[in-house]
Amino acid sequence: MAWTKYQVILASTLVITGSINTLSTKWADTLKSESSDGQIRPFEHPFVQACAMFLGEFLCLLTFKAVYYHLRRKNDGAEDRHDLVKGNREFSPFILLIPAILDMVATSIMYVGLNLTYASSFQMLRGSVIIFVGILSVAFLNRTLVSREWIGILFILIGLGVVGVSDFAADNGEGTSYSRNNVITGDLQVLLIILAQIITAVQMVYEERYVAGLDIPALQAVGWEGFFGFSILGLLLIPMYFIQVMPPFNNNARGVLEDLPDALVQMKNNFQLILAILGTIVSIAFFNFAGISVTKEISATTRMVLDSVRTLVIWVISLALSWQKFNYLQIFGFSGLLFGMCLYNNILILQTYDRVRNAYLQRRENNDGQSEVIINRRADEPDC
Repeated sequence: MAWTKYQVILASTLVITGSINTLSTKWADTLKSESSDGQIRPFEHPFVQACAMFLGEFLCLLTFKAVYYHLRRKNDGAEDRHDLVKGNREFSPFILLIPAILDMVATSIMYVGLNLTYASSFQMLRGSVIIFVGILSVAFLNRTLVSREWIGILFILIGLGVVGVSDFAADNGEGTSYSRNNVITGDLQVLLIILAQIITAVQMVYEERYVAGLDIPALQAVGWEGFFGFSILGLLLIPMYFIQVMPPFNNNARGVLEDLPDALVQMKNNFQLILAILGTIVSIAFFNFAGISVTKEISATTRMVLDSVRTLVIWVISLALSWQKFNYLQIFGFSGLLFGMCLYNNILILQTYDRVRNAYLQRRENNDGQSEVIINRRADEPDC
């Protein structure tokens, strides 16, 4: 069935804003500005960037309220029929506090990892969340993974391994001033991003068990998680200002875990940083809106496919902007991840196999039928 113009716009918005979200965050990481100590430093403030992301999610709550009260003014029950606001609105927001805290921790760790690696590798490594969601679903949701899902997880693991190797090779080839990867397994950024995906998987399983059955409007749920995440992380920036840390996490004016005043000074001295932060805030708001709408208007499967397209877009743009060098290993890593995700979610792979197999059998049956007709015709011919 062909997509409507509205569905095409939603799908395009999902891919574009999702790509902008990662790229704008990485863009800020690549920029330099005069710091509060008068030195020119790179902008390394992952926790401030995480706050900006949660602020963008909080905008979803404001959008929900605006749409709800607009529909409510009509006095025709439209607020109970519209996809964006219908559902259970009588619930305690604090049911979303635990998912918000998990999201806050995961996002903060991911942004630290993004600061140490490439945007494309970051996006590919996020695909590992499927592995941990599958394992935790078996343990806590009494799910049973079928063979297709286990094989999909295997391909994802292979893809992740290739991405990790390509990241390590690229870093060694560029000769970094300090060894960013020689921690435990020799790949710090991969460890951080994978750890973040484990926490994200815990969040998703928790939401499926305790939140999904409440029928909370998705835009409202995202907005409340953004509110809690922004509030809590914003308060945590205060003690972070006094916590001294070791390299490579102390490249700010005071060598602390996070330095909000320093981040504000750098943003003041470089307007591009303001644009990058605004890009993160606005893009995450539209990304969540588009994601929810795609799931409702088309399907969750389509959303998963579009998310894979987003990874490809980020990789191509990163290469075009010379943020990284081309590494053929990433092609194999991306292919493994994409194949594994499609197999796990039962997208395209088995359907394509069935179509090819059925076409082959049909063709073989037709050929056998033609051969039988020819043989019978020759048998009926008189001998000369």
